[in-house]
Amino acid sequence: MKILVTGFDPFGGEKVNPAFEVLKKLKRNIAGAKISLLEVPTVFGESVAKVISAIEKQKPDVVLMIGQAGGRYEVTVERIGINIDDARIPDNKNNQPIDKPIDPEGPAAYFATVPVKAMVQAIRKSGVPASVSNTAGTFVCNHLLYGVLHYLAKNAPQVKAGFIHIPLLIEQAIGKTNMPSMGLKTMVTAIEAAITAVVSSSSKKASTKKPKSPQKVSS
Repeated sequence: MKILVTGFDPFGGEKVNPAFEVLKKLKRNIAGAKISLLEVPTVFGESVAKVISAIEKQKPDVVLMIGQAGGRYEVTVERIGINIDDARIPDNKNNQPIDKPIDPEGPAAYFATVPVKAMVQAIRKSGVPASVSNTAGTFVCNHLLYGVLHYLAKNAPQVKAGFIHIPLLIEQAIGKTNMPSMGLKTMVTAIEAAITAVVSSSSKKASTKKPKSPQKVSS
């Protein structure tokens, strides 16, 4: 089994992005799955294009995207990506779309196709606080989640995909009043637990179920 794990570069004035810092520390083999890593630009459009290119070259079984969510106390596994870009701040190339659909002809939303609740349960069992999130926001994280699920629905419905948001690193929270944070080692533990849950779930279903397309949500 091959899993492509992506993480964003720093944005919004930060010197680091915990998503990519976690990637650097991940084991390259988790629960028997081969892990490949990809740094993604925090840029509308370019982020999706880079991940799609990697999917076409590597042909993974699962794509797991990771992003920073300043202000969140837990590791949060996203349930849904919605068809809207509404940027509070500019991306890393000064793009700031407001109330624009990601794809004017696409469905309103897609549900993640990874086992969201099983991943949350596994993260909690590893000793890290986690929960299901019903909003990936409207910045580049949501843009990437929706864009990848939209591509897979059309081109490779057998490939599963999902997104995990993680808090700021402890060093990022210094000087920021009441800003929650988490240690890098703890985040790595959480992501590896989530990946183990993905592998376990896929192994159980592989021999009994046919591939399903990402589930669309009608408007």
